[in-house]
Amino acid sequence: MPWFPEAAGTAVGGAALLAWAVRGRSSTFFGPSVWRGPAGRPAIALTFDDGPSEGTARVLELLDRYRVPATFFQIGVNVERLPEMARAVHAAGHEIGNHSHTHPLFCMRPKGFIFREFARAQQAIADASGFSPALLRAPFGARWFGFREAQRRLGLHGVAWTIIGYDWKRKADTIVGRVLPGVSNGAILCLHDGRELQANPDIRETVAAVDRLIPILRDRGYKFETVSRLLCPMK
Repeated sequence: MPWFPEAAGTAVGGAALLAWAVRGRSSTFFGPSVWRGPAGRPAIALTFDDGPSEGTARVLELLDRYRVPATFFQIGVNVERLPEMARAVHAAGHEIGNHSHTHPLFCMRPKGFIFREFARAQQAIADASGFSPALLRAPFGARWFGFREAQRRLGLHGVAWTIIGYDWKRKADTIVGRVLPGVSNGAILCLHDGRELQANPDIRETVAAVDRLIPILRDRGYKFETVSRLLCPMK
């Protein structure tokens, strides 16, 4: 079969477009989503994915010490394993979002599977904390066909991030050095109080990084808010 450079270029371009639609932080191709808040005021949102875990208590202690609200995108299986920790997050005044039930990669998955993942997590969070999330974040930030329908049926709004710390695999110094340059008005910062479905994960580097980031960002004049309040200041 003859090879045509034009066809190859089209294929590469199509693959790049699909990759952006799936994981691009500003993409809304598979459903409504935001990746930052308004740029008109010095407010930012600190978010934590993959919890709750045994380490979440340390994050809560840190946030309480600094009097900083945050948004926790929780995994349903982890909520079922540690319901008291999900309750503690809500009782401390933080926001809870839906991060799926088992943290799968949605690419190539059927629509029904995607809906069930978010529906099961929604129920698990509500049963444990008494709070029904209004926000969701896709595992790995990867969306797929059926994502929009799941959002619509469950009444959830998608949230990506402005900057991600890669804190599950980096030391605190590196995490801080990656996050700080990306912060500006309306930024949504993504860190992790869990490590997917791991029990008792080591999140010491995350805690150390957050302990350094909060005072630096406050000194720069930023106010910390939950994602919902960041997006709707009057809420």
